[in-house]
Amino acid sequence: MNRPEVHQASVRDVTFGERVKIVEPCNLYGCKLGDDCFIGPFTEIQKGVVVGARTRVQSHAFVCELVAIGDDCFVGHGVMFVNDTFATGGPARGRKELWRETVIGNRVSIGSNATIMPVRIADDVVIGAGSVVTKDITTSGTYAGNPARRLLASQ
Repeated sequence: MNRPEVHQASVRDVTFGERVKIVEPCNLYGCKLGDDCFIGPFTEIQKGVVVGARTRVQSHAFVCELVAIGDDCFVGHGVMFVNDTFATGGPARGRKELWRETVIGNRVSIGSNATIMPVRIADDVVIGAGSVVTKDITTSGTYAGNPARRLLASQ
């Protein structure tokens, strides 16, 4: 019988700020977590990611390489960050030069099950649950949908 190559979830090579709380199981490696962060279970945060102070990353979130999240943010359950845009018509298959970065500002809240493509999001933005952010967001406000669009305040 063939034996699979087994990798285990772990917390390794992480730079922790003060008073960080993580709930296992989670897979955190080569990332940096600011002071007073909370990381929920079943979360993966990959190498090179920076998570700002007082940011909460809820369960089942995936934060891939080339992502920076600001201070005082909320990342809901099941949020997925993407760094591969399939620029060649298919997956990059490990060709990191094809990956793109994502930068999240301060005080950004991302609702559960949102997908964040490689973008820049300004400070003080709310992303609705289930939204797909495909373009930079440069103005504070609330955004929702697929693709995510700014919601206008009711009159």
